[in-house]
Amino acid sequence: MKYIVTLISVFLTQFLSFSQTQSKVDLSSPNATIYTHLYFLQDKSYQPKKAAKTIYGLKNDEAINKAIKLKKILDGKGLKVNFSKVPTDKNFTDTTAYKIGKRYVLFPIRLPQVSVEKYGDKWLYSRETVLIIDDLYKETFPWQIAWLQKVIPKYGNNTIFGVKLWQYLGLIGLIIFGFIFFFIFNKIVYFILKKIQHLLTKNSSEKVLKTIKKISRPLVLLFLISIIKRITPTLQLGLTSNEFLFIGFNAAQILLWIFIFLKLVKLLMIFYAEHTRRTHIKLDDQLVPILTHFLTGIVIFLGVLKMLTLFGVSPASVLAGASIGGLAIALASQDTVKNLIGTFMIFLDKPFHIGDWIETSELQGTVEQVGFRSSRIRAADTSIYQITNSKLSEIVINNKGLRLFRRYQTELGIRYDTPPKLIETFIEGLKELIKAHPNTKKDNFDVAFSGFGDSALNIMLNIYFNVNDWSTEQQAKHNLHLSIVKLASIIGIDFAFPSTTVMIEQFPEKKSIEINYQKEIENIKKEINLLTKELKNSNTNTTSKITQNDED
Repeated sequence: MKYIVTLISVFLTQFLSFSQTQSKVDLSSPNATIYTHLYFLQDKSYQPKKAAKTIYGLKNDEAINKAIKLKKILDGKGLKVNFSKVPTDKNFTDTTAYKIGKRYVLFPIRLPQVSVEKYGDKWLYSRETVLIIDDLYKETFPWQIAWLQKVIPKYGNNTIFGVKLWQYLGLIGLIIFGFIFFFIFNKIVYFILKKIQHLLTKNSSEKVLKTIKKISRPLVLLFLISIIKRITPTLQLGLTSNEFLFIGFNAAQILLWIFIFLKLVKLLMIFYAEHTRRTHIKLDDQLVPILTHFLTGIVIFLGVLKMLTLFGVSPASVLAGASIGGLAIALASQDTVKNLIGTFMIFLDKPFHIGDWIETSELQGTVEQVGFRSSRIRAADTSIYQITNSKLSEIVINNKGLRLFRRYQTELGIRYDTPPKLIETFIEGLKELIKAHPNTKKDNFDVAFSGFGDSALNIMLNIYFNVNDWSTEQQAKHNLHLSIVKLASIIGIDFAFPSTTVMIEQFPEKKSIEINYQKEIENIKKEINLLTKELKNSNTNTTSKITQNDED
């Protein structure tokens, strides 16, 4: 029995103490002050005089008016105080705000103007907050509907699921207004964006117009949401409804901005891709997909960061977490980070371009692709080398594609019994062929009788081809070689090959082989002139065909 009486007395004591704390004004901490203000303006505990105690520097009706307006501002904007995060420390000090001191801001992101501050031993709504309450109220409720409530019939105030009938009509009116607004302004915004784009870029391709059309729609929706957000508090839907609606509005705005920036990235890359097509640097073409992925990642990251702050996550906490997470990922994937840095170094230094023939200590081939992590090199036998960009940016690269001229050196061996006069004619003919060739450097070449070989008289050719790629160089060599063979046929000299000559002239009735060389030098010169003209024409036709194939 005593045990039961003790439990009852303890329960009554706690109940009475709880009731006493609920009816008492407490201004000892930020949590207590904000709770006192909001608690005494609820329907079941409505005591505005006690709520007015939280207002700094005002008394009586003026303080009550400010307290009620502040409560309506919070409800109208759908701002619900999470008391679990409001400090209960009597000596709380805000070290993060622009004004360091005993001060607490209720909603730093969405409503930074409202704060409580300690004056003496009491926490009150700050002097700055009290001065700005009227302006905030006018901003939150730009359209007063007191006159509308007077003309609404009594049944218009009937509630369904906690919402009055006239408020339902207001929501339906907003929906109808939204459809009309979107239908009209979507065409107007699209027309304006198209004109601006045409003035800036002079580009009216179908791909650009489609992207602009996709940007115009979310822009109109953003304007529409901003207008609806201004009108919604006027409907006085209550804190719970406004909180839900404003979270939806803000989330929709963030998603629309993400969509718009993604389309802007796409539009920017379209213009950049067209610019790279007009340049001779093929490496820029490979930069387009890399930049697209990089900018897309930044837009999505910032959008997610903004979305997290909408749900009460501190941006500083998110950035700190992202930094720590990024450091952990970087340590765990050092090779990937090195390759990424190598990619940037390749695009900054431009040691080669797409299509260049490069040689390193490990491989040689044509650069086909520079990716985000590695590059692809195709060898002469068409096999593929895949090399990481970190390694490619560190090794020594001999870029054959950047040569101003491609040197070609060879020796022609003619028979030992070739007459000296024909040797001189052959050398002069070689010089004329080199001068006539459209792909050779005319002021820097060497043709000379270089020496005596084991089986031939050696004539050295040292020339430079003015070509950009390997395939064009081979075609130029082909034309030159074919002309040299024709020149030898015209003169009537033979190319030597490894052989041994046995002298049998002293044997009875045996004679040595005699070669009938053409002796008419003037006729030879005429035929050489015809050959040089033929070489010019054949190379001109070949060059035009190669150019046409490149354009195709």
